[in-house]
Amino acid sequence: MPDPTEPLTSPAGASTTGASAAVRTPAVAAAAGLAEQVAAHVAAARAVEAMLPAVEAVGELLMKAFTAGGTLYTMGNGGSAADAQHFTGELIGHYRRDRRPLPAVTLTTDATVMTCIANDYAYDEVFARQVRALARPGDVVAAFTTSGNSPNIVAALEAARAGGAATVLFGGGDGGAAARHADHLLLAPSCQTPRIQEMHTLMLHMISDRLDAWAAA
Repeated sequence: MPDPTEPLTSPAGASTTGASAAVRTPAVAAAAGLAEQVAAHVAAARAVEAMLPAVEAVGELLMKAFTAGGTLYTMGNGGSAADAQHFTGELIGHYRRDRRPLPAVTLTTDATVMTCIANDYAYDEVFARQVRALARPGDVVAAFTTSGNSPNIVAALEAARAGGAATVLFGGGDGGAAARHADHLLLAPSCQTPRIQEMHTLMLHMISDRLDAWAAA
């Protein structure tokens, strides 16, 4: 309905209420939708404050692993694969400080290995088989998943634990089936995929900053 304080009329004075509403309503609805996303993002980010001890614990875990010569292995599907690569890039490169590189590997980046395992075995095995080949006691295996129920993520975390590596889950909600195989849970306070991924970026940035400061000291 048009704003009653601003009657809409045609140049000739005829009412154009129906036509104007048809033009203006989508824009108003779009703006409201964007505002809702901003509000949901801010609410989730504020809720992350309660998770700071868990975030710090993962930072401490990685510092101990790197000090002892361990490696971080990351993984995820789709957008979560991008988050896994993002985390690795922050560690091998740097976050904000010039410092030594930190050992991290993303298990989604070798197309030959991924397609070989998927073709010869099953897609559910693309990460678990790599974990069994590479991860050792003292290493850390971190998985990014919004649902927590991706079979290849669940299998990989289970394999990592069986092999003696520490496991970290960047998830959301209750963590899904993957939570059963995680030593450290970083569960974004949301059940919406976009908000979960946004909070994963926030948390990986906080951990990267902590490791940056440590490695640069």
